[in-house]
Amino acid sequence: MDNREMKDSGQAVALAFLGGAVAGVIAGLLLAPKSGEESRGTLKGYARKGEEDILERAKEARAALDEAIERGKHFIAEKTANAEAAVKAGRETMKEKMDRYSS
Repeated sequence: MDNREMKDSGQAVALAFLGGAVAGVIAGLLLAPKSGEESRGTLKGYARKGEEDILERAKEARAALDEAIERGKHFIAEKTANAEAAVKAGRETMKEKMDRYSS
């Protein structure tokens, strides 16, 4: 198995674990010997915390994506400049050789 497959597999296991944990928490809250109002309040609190966590992670992911895009832009600009320089050098060399042989 290559590194990417192992990473994807690890992410799947982590996601399954978190999904099971969330389902367990919800089932525990719904089956707990609390009043409906207390349970709903607890669920709302967990939902708010989950929302905050998701928003924070989305901001972090967005920042990482923006950074990766910038690195990609710099990489492409550098490689484009290198390719243009190589083409220019090739043209100049070709012109010199043509001038030499036509003289």
